[in-house]
Amino acid sequence: MNAELPDISLSDAAPAHSPLAWVGMQGIDLPVTVREPDYNRDLHARVDTQVDLPRPETKGIHMSRLYRLLDMLSEGNGLSPARLKVLLDRMIDSHADCGSGNARLRLAFDLLVRRPALLTEGLSGWTSYPVQIDASAIHGAYRCRVKLRITYSSTCPCSAALSRQVVEQGFLKAFAGQTDVTPDAVAAWLRDNASAATPHSQRSEAQVSVDSDPGADSFGLLALIDRIEAALQTPVQTAVKRPDEQAFAVLNGRNLMFVEDAARRIESALDSHLFPSVHVRHFESLHPHDAVAWAQPGIGSHSQGF
Repeated sequence: MNAELPDISLSDAAPAHSPLAWVGMQGIDLPVTVREPDYNRDLHARVDTQVDLPRPETKGIHMSRLYRLLDMLSEGNGLSPARLKVLLDRMIDSHADCGSGNARLRLAFDLLVRRPALLTEGLSGWTSYPVQIDASAIHGAYRCRVKLRITYSSTCPCSAALSRQVVEQGFLKAFAGQTDVTPDAVAAWLRDNASAATPHSQRSEAQVSVDSDPGADSFGLLALIDRIEAALQTPVQTAVKRPDEQAFAVLNGRNLMFVEDAARRIESALDSHLFPSVHVRHFESLHPHDAVAWAQPGIGSHSQGF
């Protein structure tokens, strides 16, 4: 039992001598803690982690070293860019014998947030916000980027205008030739006919990426989500009663949005120094395809790819 165990990653040479850009693991299950103002919760994350392997003769890295280092994220301290930087530095140091100088990791988890109903006091439910955090230390440069996915409702402005025209024409036809129309008569007609045509709405999705301050002690996820939802004005709801559903319909009516409008709203709400990237997608109820838009300040129409 005391015999030294072989380690062929050190004793054997690689059969084909070539450096590798990244080597590591994907899909590691890990509990993490997100601690922010008014939020403190342990969540289930999946982590990908890798280092480079620049020495062509080295057979392999030490997977177990990376795995054990990741455990520092499960110790109950809140996730932060500063803590991830420390982890990346330790990953590189742990592979000095492999010549590694770069490291990266990705965390993915769902941020669960209790959201109140729009009007009904004491009524609330849980909303899930998928989060992805990409952190890297490459050639001594550290970068940490957060990606959020937020679901909201969008009502088509064109469809709303067409629907209003149908109601207008119906009203003019119903009261043609009448010079004395009472408010009660108008109200009764609207109650029966205002839905003669309705604009189409759809569940929609915004994917937003921003850079994080490398020295920050928090990612500010909740504040970022609240800023985006405040810009859109129509976040999806959880538990509702009829007054809440009516209030949601009012929000949609006051915030008619093409996909272009949604992208611009979000872009204008974000700080440019965070290098935001915005991708919005409206899951059309009129068409079998989706409407999409991207906003990337400073890139504009010259950006390529999907």
